[in-house]
Amino acid sequence: MEPRSILAATAIGLGATLLMDLWNLLLKRMFHIPSLNYCLLGRWVRHMAEGTIRHASISAAQQKRFECPVGWISHYTIGVAFAVVFVALASGGWLARPTVLPALLYGVATVVFPFFIMQPSFGLGIAASRTPKPARARLKSLVTHAIFGVGLYVSALGVSYLLGMRA
Repeated sequence: MEPRSILAATAIGLGATLLMDLWNLLLKRMFHIPSLNYCLLGRWVRHMAEGTIRHASISAAQQKRFECPVGWISHYTIGVAFAVVFVALASGGWLARPTVLPALLYGVATVVFPFFIMQPSFGLGIAASRTPKPARARLKSLVTHAIFGVGLYVSALGVSYLLGMRA
């Protein structure tokens, strides 16, 4: 990837992650549906550094210093990493002329990571199977990752315009 494409993908990932966070804020404020506590993501990351990946319950795991900032930084870093991979996989012209379908499908596909890595590692089971309402948790994850995909598209539109990449 060219440096300009990496810069664009970074901005796209930040924008898509921000849109996902705004979606979750809307769900919390309007419908009282809680979002993932990114401090717990930070706790998980901090425990990984010590060799512990799976927890019976991440919320019951020992708290770690700086877990909240580590969680938020990790959250945005993951969003950027997903965007960089997407831009690398997308056709060369996608940055110049973004289309919604590839971004949306990719966003939905990224739900495999929480379903099969994060949720089991947090003690929530595969695809949130050990939560009180697994179907609701799965749907929320799926929609949130679809919003991330829409965010990839919307952010790419803005980035392609700002960087003069439009063909």
